[in-house]
Amino acid sequence: MKKLFLLCLFAFVNLYAQTDTDKMNFAAVIQNRNSDSLFLSAKGFKKVILANAQGEFKDSFAIPTGLYELFDGTEYGQLFLKAGYDLNMTVNAKDFDKTLAFTGKGSRENNYLASLATIDIDAAFDMEKARKDAYIYMSLDNDMKLAFKKESEENAAEALKRKEQKEALKKLNGTQSPDFDYENFKGGTTKLKKFKGKYVYIDVWATWCEPCRQQIPALQKVEEKYKNKKIAFVSISVDKKKDYEKWKKLVKDEALGGIQLIADNAWKSEFVTAYGINSIPRFILIDPDGKIVDVDAPRPSDPKLVELLDTLLK
Repeated sequence: MKKLFLLCLFAFVNLYAQTDTDKMNFAAVIQNRNSDSLFLSAKGFKKVILANAQGEFKDSFAIPTGLYELFDGTEYGQLFLKAGYDLNMTVNAKDFDKTLAFTGKGSRENNYLASLATIDIDAAFDMEKARKDAYIYMSLDNDMKLAFKKESEENAAEALKRKEQKEALKKLNGTQSPDFDYENFKGGTTKLKKFKGKYVYIDVWATWCEPCRQQIPALQKVEEKYKNKKIAFVSISVDKKKDYEKWKKLVKDEALGGIQLIADNAWKSEFVTAYGINSIPRFILIDPDGKIVDVDAPRPSDPKLVELLDTLLK
């Protein structure tokens, strides 16, 4: 489902206050849960809440006031938390967005956040609902409104920075691609020049990157569609050395196709820095002569990728 997120509010989660160290209570009952762990995170903060013997999640902890990301192993949600809250969450993981609900102190703010995630961007604009939402927003916790304001300002600045970086990177299109010589999952090392004469579609990812892993099914379909064409599909992991075995296990367990490589120095690897990669997944398309077709190619899940490859490989 396409969702409307106010000013990309939830693209980057940051705290605006770090001084509040009093505790809050949190409890959750999850039907059809995806895992036995809930992950709360924000800049400078990470917490894992484990399910008890009854399958419930309960904890009391100190937390700075701010916006947090909640992850249940598959689904994401957004929370506003602060000291003194006594927050109870219920959700059916099979229909996460539509069933996420809160009771207790702090529920008004978090039910408001939950409602934002269910707005379909293709739906007609409802003026009456807009008035109601505006009224609710004005009655929310002042700390939350401050967090909204700071988040919006930071996201606007970040969006501008990303736009400028993207424009600068586009200048690489049509130039010779930097080379790589990385360890291959199947043994030995593999260089980019090995694929001369073929198009090369490169997926830069990591095992810990959930958006990266969400692209795997779509990537596998694209690989299958073009398996007899002059194109190589190369996945380059930027996992750190400590996650090397995790990378090997995931490639094996998930039966990942294509050419599976791991960069020699994670984010600081020469190929990665040459492309200005600071967020993943990132996809790159290179032509048979080793020149860059698209420094920021469409994702496997984007129909534009198939349109592009059909044109190039006809």
